[in-house]
Amino acid sequence: DATQIEINPLVETSDHQVMCMDAKFGFDDNASFRQKDVFSLRDPTQEDPREVQAEKWDLNYIGLDGRIGCLVNGAGLAMSTMDIIKLHGGEPANFLDVGGSATAKQISEAFKIISSDSGVSAALVNIFGGIMRCDVVAQGIIDAVKELDLKIPLVVRLQGTNVDEGKKLINESGISIFPCDDLDKAAELVVKLSDITSLAQKVGVHAKLSLA
Repeated sequence: DATQIEINPLVETSDHQVMCMDAKFGFDDNASFRQKDVFSLRDPTQEDPREVQAEKWDLNYIGLDGRIGCLVNGAGLAMSTMDIIKLHGGEPANFLDVGGSATAKQISEAFKIISSDSGVSAALVNIFGGIMRCDVVAQGIIDAVKELDLKIPLVVRLQGTNVDEGKKLINESGISIFPCDDLDKAAELVVKLSDITSLAQKVGVHAKLSLA
């Protein structure tokens, strides 16, 4: 169940005793039911609070140093989304995989986590609906934008199951979203919007962007 056991450094004292000066242990989260004693030692205050919150909602989140928030379903799609953002000169602010069966509430909570990062200046949603339904994602996006009064520009790419229903929900919601069917164009757009928002923030101006 251990994924990492590292002892470094070891030292030998003047009386020839070998002592461990530092150690790092990692355990598979899936083994928590077997290793209750080990997991009882966990201290969430030493972890990124966004990652702790994501775990509560069964979301896979890792905070990064960029300015573009990402919400994607599937680890592979998440990685490729981050790569294409970087290809267009942007930097992802996070890895966030909502999985294949997320509810509208989980999508909404995912947005709360993304928006809690003050460094995020734009966000890209890239969903390929297989098991995941695009209308569920769309409803989660709408709920989150309205509840959080989201200020950052949001680019949304939906493809797959119930995509037409999802697009209809967004179009009829009245919220300002930048829809884009092509991932390359979506990534290019979100990088440009992030640059505009970042520049506005630097000079103390609030820029609310919308489609012409």
